Amino acid sequence: MTKNIIDSSKFGEVFITKTSPNNVINDYHELLSKTKIHKKFNLNTHTFLKANISWQHYFPACSTAPWQLDGVIRGLRALNFKKLEVAHNGTVVVNATEGKINNGFYAIENDLSIPSTILDQPNQEWVQYRPKEKMIVLDKIYKDGILIPKKLIGTNIIHLPTVKTHVFTTITGAMKNAFGGLLHQNRHWAHRDIHNTLVDLLKIQYEIHENIFAVMDGTFAGDGPGPRAMNFKEKNILLASYDQVAIDAIAAKLMGFDPMSIPKIRIAHENELGIGNPRDIKIIGNSIEKINWGFTDTKNTFASRIQKLIYWGPLRPLEKILLRTFLVNLSFMASNLYHNVYWLKFIGKRRIRDAFDTQWGKLLKNYKIIKP
Repeated sequence: MTKNIIDSSKFGEVFITKTSPNNVINDYHELLSKTKIHKKFNLNTHTFLKANISWQHYFPACSTAPWQLDGVIRGLRALNFKKLEVAHNGTVVVNATEGKINNGFYAIENDLSIPSTILDQPNQEWVQYRPKEKMIVLDKIYKDGILIPKKLIGTNIIHLPTVKTHVFTTITGAMKNAFGGLLHQNRHWAHRDIHNTLVDLLKIQYEIHENIFAVMDGTFAGDGPGPRAMNFKEKNILLASYDQVAIDAIAAKLMGFDPMSIPKIRIAHENELGIGNPRDIKIIGNSIEKINWGFTDTKNTFASRIQKLIYWGPLRPLEKILLRTFLVNLSFMASNLYHNVYWLKFIGKRRIRDAFDTQWGKLLKNYKIIKP
């Protein structure tokens, strides 16, 4: 049904390589070279690197890794990409400007003289978009029209997610990375039907972008109630793919999940938007056949428990009152108090210190990461 907008010849391949702090920048270059992205993309088309800021504070595996952004920019430039720009987004509970500084992105962008945009700032134009493909839920959630950033239309997009779990979607990955970039501040309206939302967004991406690609960092991988309140594990692996569904499926498999049991992957696979069954995915590079990290998404934070009661539990009849009126500000305040005051102070800071004591710690210091 989607073959008119999708080049399925790029489906079903995931490139994987092991890495280390001493060689990670070069490993990103070699990974990109192996994908032949410089031959499959039009180098004259504006290419956005969609970074992920899941928290304005640095926390390992939470947001795009600094060496991930650095390595991909340098790798693409070495492959003669000329028109590169970094795209960021904030959320109602995450300050993207602060996040750029704390996560080292601001310093990287300055050092490499690469332009960047925060998509949901007031100076950015958002336009109403009418998808060519039939939407599953987005047209019902946003009855007044789906707004997307005008700046992204007609561009190449390269997603820069990390390997981590998520309280709402089991894993985050490439598909989830578009959630912030393509939907505006009211994106929390879509959490109740998040999996179908991500499938709809993938359909839209195939319509508005010339090419889609993802480079996923698993140097630190996040386990537990992501995207913030996680334990991090050193896994030292990098992934890349033209297939957003396949790369998410392989990341899920690495973490120990059955990819086809995750609705966003299964639904996208059934809609022919990519390959979700690992048996049909070709791994190019390091074998992952016997890898199972045993991660879990069954844990919740206090904040996610309350949200799940609203989205799928007994508080669901009150969702519009709680999340679509002025009362939603109470939810934002509660999330900030929990994550930025309680969890960060009493749990997160210790884990951040542990990250700086790993083999990657020296590199973190080189990137001017600001510890909370």
